[in-house]
This record gives sequence, structure tokens and C-alpha cells, in this order.
Amino acid sequence: MKSAQTLTLQFLLNGRPQAVEISSEMNALTLIRDVLKLKGTKEGCGIGECGACTIIVNGKAVNSCLMLAAQLDGRDVRTIEGLGIGETLHPIQDAFVRNHGVQCGFCTPGLLMSTQALLDENPAPTRQEISKAIAGNLCRCTGYQQIFASIEDAVGLNSRRD
Repeated sequence: MKSAQTLTLQFLLNGRPQAVEISSEMNALTLIRDVLKLKGTKEGCGIGECGACTIIVNGKAVNSCLMLAAQLDGRDVRTIEGLGIGETLHPIQDAFVRNHGVQCGFCTPGLLMSTQALLDENPAPTRQEISKAIAGNLCRCTGYQQIFASIEDAVGLNSRRD
């Protein structure tokens, strides 16, 4: 049986250059959580069904549990830790707090990243476009009404922010 190779990756993580050595078999979630110690990205199902591990890679929301870490090489990667600035909440985070879109909080980072990717691409999405963008994110606490209210609120904030 062949053993895993060691690879050196270089990529941007939340706007900062990274260079790391990893096993060729490592997934992006393990790199982010265990190697880089960014614990906001969660592992829920490990099979790409729940969205708790959502990150943004080159502007697209992706499930980090399904992506090999090697695929991050040369890319621009954003995690939940890169959404706000220091202790200041990002307008999307603020909207989720105001509208009670956060309950237990486990799914929240993935939902926030899916929302950010949507708003980066479409600053004024319809409710149907919001629904499609977060379709891969499961929440067992809120019933989604507060999540939709949060995103719709963030859409209003997003247009005033620029």
C-alpha cells in the first residue's frame, strides 16, 4: 500500500498568506480546524450534507469536508474567522443576532459563509435565491424563519454599507 505524500501549500486565508506542509490525503476541514486551529468551521456530518463546514474558496461556498486540502493551493480562502473585523461583527453577523437567526450556533458559521458568498455574487437576492443559496445548510433549532429574516435584513445592510 502506498503512503500519503507530503505537499506544501500556499494560499490566502482570510486575507493573509499561508504556507503549510500537509499530507496529500488531508481534507480542507482538517487543515483549517486541526492544523491552522481555526475552530469556527464545524464538522457536522463529514459527507457534505449539513453545511456546517462551509467556507468560501475563490468566491464560492464549498463544503470543506469534501474538498482536499491540496485543492486550496493558490486559492483565496475565507472562513468565519475572516468575516468580522476583530471584535466588530460583520453586518451579516449583526443581522443574525438581531433577528434571532442564531440558536445553538453550531450551523451558524456555515450559514454565514453561504450568505456571504451569495451577497458577494448578488447583493440583492430574492427570497428564492436566498433559499437556493442556503439549501445545503441544515439547522435543527430555528425553523429557518429567523434565518431568512436575518439574511433579508443583511441584504438591506449590505446595500447601505458600500
